[in-house]
Amino acid sequence: MMRGTRILQPFLGLMLLALPWTVPSRLWAEGDDPPARVARLSYMKGNVSLQVSGANDWSQATLNYPLSTGDRLYTDPGTQVELEVGSTAVRMSEATDLTVANLNDQLLQLGLGNGTVRVRVYELEPGESVEVDTPNGALTLLEAGDYRVEAFSNDNATLVIVNRGTLEVSGGDVLQRVESGRAVKLTGTDPIQVSFVEPPSPDGFDAWCQNRDRRFESSASAQYVGRGVPGYYDLDGYGHWRNVPEYGPVWVPAVVPVGWVPYRFGHWVWVSPWGWTWVEDEPWGFCPFHYGRWAVVEGVWGWVPGPVVVRPYYAPALVAFVGGPHFSVAIGAGPGVGWFPLGPREPYIPSYHHGNEYLRRVNVTNTRNVTNITNITNVTNINNIRYVNRTSATTVVSQDDFRGGRPVNGHVLQVRPEQLAQAQVTPHPRVSPAGEALFGGRPAPRPPRVLMPMTTRAPGERPAPTAGERPAPSRPNPSEPPAMTRTAPPERPEAGRPAPPPPGFVTRQPLPPPTPPLAVRQPAMQEHPGRPLEPRQLQNLREGRPAGPMRDREFPPHSSPSQKAPSERKSEKPAPKSSERGARPHGL
Repeated sequence: MMRGTRILQPFLGLMLLALPWTVPSRLWAEGDDPPARVARLSYMKGNVSLQVSGANDWSQATLNYPLSTGDRLYTDPGTQVELEVGSTAVRMSEATDLTVANLNDQLLQLGLGNGTVRVRVYELEPGESVEVDTPNGALTLLEAGDYRVEAFSNDNATLVIVNRGTLEVSGGDVLQRVESGRAVKLTGTDPIQVSFVEPPSPDGFDAWCQNRDRRFESSASAQYVGRGVPGYYDLDGYGHWRNVPEYGPVWVPAVVPVGWVPYRFGHWVWVSPWGWTWVEDEPWGFCPFHYGRWAVVEGVWGWVPGPVVVRPYYAPALVAFVGGPHFSVAIGAGPGVGWFPLGPREPYIPSYHHGNEYLRRVNVTNTRNVTNITNITNVTNINNIRYVNRTSATTVVSQDDFRGGRPVNGHVLQVRPEQLAQAQVTPHPRVSPAGEALFGGRPAPRPPRVLMPMTTRAPGERPAPTAGERPAPSRPNPSEPPAMTRTAPPERPEAGRPAPPPPGFVTRQPLPPPTPPLAVRQPAMQEHPGRPLEPRQLQNLREGRPAGPMRDREFPPHSSPSQKAPSERKSEKPAPKSSERGARPHGL
């Protein structure tokens, strides 16, 4: 029998690996690869706050933001939120505190500290698992279905409703199966008490979730994209599909602003373990910017999704960056950062830690009609690739605007063709994140205090009598669990003040090690700006040691800030000192 374990502070644990064309003799451990999926923030109504893994401060969450292991969300009163993770939808009601405790290719593990979530699992592939951890017990969802979980932090109780499917409750020596149509109340922790109760009647939150389900299940775009790609259903109402002989199915957005090009109307954020990540403004702007390629079709931009696959691989942004010392000096507005969308059959070369199989899969699933993917990814000089979108769709902003995650539209710099021709294609921008880009958005203000507690009808309790109806006499029943009252979690601190740790959860699957705090990671990140730390560096920081030098090589190589030319150093802000200052640059 599997025993539950009580663990505080669920947070991050996965990351990156090296480029195969520079280290052909070594096969990196695939277990160090970043996950192939993320949790997309796909719907927001009301105020939603985000605390990224390893940070103390909170920020305003934004639509289409990709969440990973350790990220935490809080919804204010009157708020509804939806997350997509592959073929699973997680919906949050108001006053809900939810942590993505672990997210990898096999496991989605959520920590519910307070409030209500409804988890709809459309498909559960062999080897995949979904777990919802609460302060009272761990819930393992055993099959596709529809599950509702309510955590009452003030009463140390959890209500679990299985609308469809089967789950197991575990905690201590308890292992209890709950079938479709049943509900249980969990109280205590060690030991945990499990009481079967009458499922309460559906409410407005249930009706909203069912309406969202219909969008998933009736989408016409699923036949072109596949249900494992987050956001496919959003394409239905914002564009149309056409068949192009050269590319196959192509989706064309119906209405876009004048001058619209891919990856220009949005902003950059820093998301571990991938690093620089694009967040598009349009509500449909997730799957066309993290899967597939963009091409001009009959004079308009169209998205080429590539072949439908069972397990698509997420990419933070399918672009190539441009820069270099000549480009930075020439634009006349200080150092700049440029990028353009990749076209069909153009390789995506991750700058973060990854293995050979990851490189193959992230390109196979995103490039159509490729007979030999090795010929696509086995490049020796990324500047020798003929990028079809480079001259027509390059976007350039200042390093300061890029670094701070400011909206790109309105900050675009005009660059002459001859200036662009001098620019080099680079593995990633040599810019470390700051401000909103580092914390996921604008700082979140102190949430409003909830003066009236939010209550829910106890399981089995009769609905309130209507006007003129005489209420039925109440009969004390010692075996019936008491009514539960939900109040808002403790207030989040103001920006700059330490945040309270997430509540303790009873877990069934072990959690990954915590992410080192941002203050600990940033000095090491400054040594090679724009690159996320490698797994061994993160482990060193967790163990209280210096991060050490990066080992991954990339092409073309570039130096650390301490080895830059004077003309380059003076244009950037001084980086914090690192114990590894002077370590050899990766690629040398």
